[in-house]
Amino acid sequence: MKQILVILGGGRRNGNTKQLADSFVSGAAQAGHQVETIALSEIEVKGCLGCNACRYGKPCVQPDDFNRIVPKLKEADLVVFASPLYFWTISSKLKAFIERFYCIAQRDETPPYGRYEKYPVKDAALLMTSADDFFWTFEQAVSYYQFAIVNYIGFTDKGMLLAGGCGDTNGKPNIRSTAHLKSAYEFGKNIYHND
Repeated sequence: MKQILVILGGGRRNGNTKQLADSFVSGAAQAGHQVETIALSEIEVKGCLGCNACRYGKPCVQPDDFNRIVPKLKEADLVVFASPLYFWTISSKLKAFIERFYCIAQRDETPPYGRYEKYPVKDAALLMTSADDFFWTFEQAVSYYQFAIVNYIGFTDKGMLLAGGCGDTNGKPNIRSTAHLKSAYEFGKNIYHND
């Protein structure tokens, strides 16, 4: 059994991304994992100030909800990043959340990739939705995930579900007319199947 933390970066209460994440959660729970979802639209997480107070043993100085999420991040085996596609990348709420990882890093004397900090060892997965479904639709978002989360922070990629073609951005969520919810359920159910 794994501890899974789903970070929901979408803003709509029952939007495409929420439905996709819920299907993933159902599959993971069916497989016996402990899963918690945190919706960034329901809490406040501001972007990093770059003040470096955390480099001197202090908790993050930002007066928001991030510090109470830190223990959950540290306990999780898998962090799932779920976001709608906004301007060809992840949502600003999710980006701000990721930037705050800086305060849970520790100094690394032998840093890979030119960084000087090391992060807790975690698995990661990406869930995304979009109205468009071109061959390049998710290119920017996937690039950010691979560079920032996998290469820089050092999380182990457990996969991505890129759910394109979910309907008009001005209309109602249309993900139910696609096969994406079933795929998300199977993704959650089998994410640790071979481990």
